[in-house]
Amino acid sequence: MAVTRLVATTDAEALAGVLRRNREAWAGLEPRRPEVYFTTKGQRAIIQDALRRYEEGVSFPRVILGPDDSVVGRINLNEIVRGPSMKGVLGYYVDEAHQGRGLASTAVDEIVQLAFVRLGLHRIEAGTRVDNVSSQRVLEKNGFTQFGVARDYLRLAGTWHDHVLYERIAGD
Repeated sequence: MAVTRLVATTDAEALAGVLRRNREAWAGLEPRRPEVYFTTKGQRAIIQDALRRYEEGVSFPRVILGPDDSVVGRINLNEIVRGPSMKGVLGYYVDEAHQGRGLASTAVDEIVQLAFVRLGLHRIEAGTRVDNVSSQRVLEKNGFTQFGVARDYLRLAGTWHDHVLYERIAGD
């Protein structure tokens, strides 16, 4: 049973709710965001942009669904590049109230299959903060292997953080 589907503008309210509920817990894991980001209006604009990039073929934005088909997170394949590299960059989040139930692992498995089979990509990359062991386990469970550490990779909560870099190659 699928736990992801293409994001829709009607998901804006649910996603804003997930972000507001997890705002404090995720504060150190996210870039600083304007207040509008945590609103339905802000999420609707983000979704519209994601769907535009989807139509352009450079992004594959999906929502993660809970057992009752409610929206509990997002998973995205971004920065899709065609040509010689044929790759994309994976990112995801799941509401803390729904973590530990295998939803992230299942969602990553689904996006990997979509990337390699439907989109014909050759490589997927992902990065996690060095201390984000739970996301590292999700990636490793889905066949990703660590290939390095990027120093000062992302500025989160106003501070630069190193990230562990992962890859999965089609056929692995």
